[in-house]
Amino acid sequence: MRYLPHTDADRRAMLAAIGVRDVDQLFVDVPAAARQSASFALPAGQGEMAVERAFTRMAGRNLSAGCAPFFIGAGLYRHHVPAAVDQLLSRGEFLTAYTPYQPEVSQGTLQYLFEFQTQAALLTGMEVANASMYDGATACAEAAVMAARVTRRRRILLSGGLHPHYRDTTGTVVRYTELDAEALAPDPLGVEDLIGRVDSRTACVVVQYPDFFGSIRDLRPLADACHAEGALLVVAVAEPVALGLIESPGAMGADIVVAEGQSLGMGLQFGGPGLGLFATRDKFVRQMPGRIVGQTLDQDGRRGFVLTLSTREQHIRREKATSNICTNSGLCALAFTMHLTLLGETGLGRLAALNHALAVRLEGKLRAIGGLKVLPGAYFNEFAVALPGGRDAAELVETLAARGILAGVPASRFYPGWPELRSVLLLAATETCSEADMDALVSALTEVL
Repeated sequence: MRYLPHTDADRRAMLAAIGVRDVDQLFVDVPAAARQSASFALPAGQGEMAVERAFTRMAGRNLSAGCAPFFIGAGLYRHHVPAAVDQLLSRGEFLTAYTPYQPEVSQGTLQYLFEFQTQAALLTGMEVANASMYDGATACAEAAVMAARVTRRRRILLSGGLHPHYRDTTGTVVRYTELDAEALAPDPLGVEDLIGRVDSRTACVVVQYPDFFGSIRDLRPLADACHAEGALLVVAVAEPVALGLIESPGAMGADIVVAEGQSLGMGLQFGGPGLGLFATRDKFVRQMPGRIVGQTLDQDGRRGFVLTLSTREQHIRREKATSNICTNSGLCALAFTMHLTLLGETGLGRLAALNHALAVRLEGKLRAIGGLKVLPGAYFNEFAVALPGGRDAAELVETLAARGILAGVPASRFYPGWPELRSVLLLAATETCSEADMDALVSALTEVL
């Protein structure tokens, strides 16, 4: 939509209607130190074609993921998205109002959400899934709050292997509540003792699988310890493709599983939008945030779809609402469903196996570089390395970017206050990573290290 500015008369009428003297009175609650005192040095307006040329020149300064060796992960992953996904997204069957309250005109939307829920439940090994949430981080926060409701406890224990964005989002959500979120120190070596910290006050333990540093651990002992103390195990999955190869969290005793669905159906797109998956045990369904689409029969016996459960503050009394999440990420959920449907169970397994094989191939090449150390632990398609001589990983990434190589993510970007992680670099290899890409990375590292 084009920008339609208000006239001075429009502004005066609106200010008079709400009873304030001028626009500045609308910002009295913003501290003076946080306000912009000087005018912005904005350039003069230009014509549409001139603006398009300027933006094109700016875009040309970017190093495109599709035109460079790419090893960036750390929570978002570059996968090949079939062209059919974008084409099918525009079909009329999936066009509906903002929220599918009217099933008689929203059958296409309700059906794909029903199928999305089925896929999410099967992928995570859980019994029931909702119709999606905003992204993995907000789903993680909602899971922690849900666990506190279920257990009627306040203490939330966050693993040091949990993605920092998930940790921070959970901390923000519970900050002004009676809940206490305790975040452990980053754990690149996988040595933290979560089991020893679980007690009768613990509402839940939140872990990532594979974790932020790429490690995969057996969650059964932790699940048993949680259940012995009456706590829940919440598992966050940042890379859902991994679930095509490794055992599902549900099979290992998880009570709530959340995930970021970006890897299937969606490009990186400078970090968004994302897609939150949320699944749990059937016995906890009444405490689950979001909505559930169900299958039914109409009066003529034909299959149809409806909103079966919608535990929202708009529908019930505020104190009984399970969440302030008022929608689902419908378009992203549709893209996820289409991509996973095109792959099928066998195709997902093959894709996951290919990702792991390429990561193993990359690790083998990196081990030939003197002084570079691959951190221990099993992994899927991402792992951490420690650079020789305490070399600054952030500086190295910038050096290789200048050479046209996107060489992973420095851990210090997420942990600026942890000098011991200054030399730790996260590297991911997906099906988009070629042998030539790996050789270019190894050659460049050999030269600069």
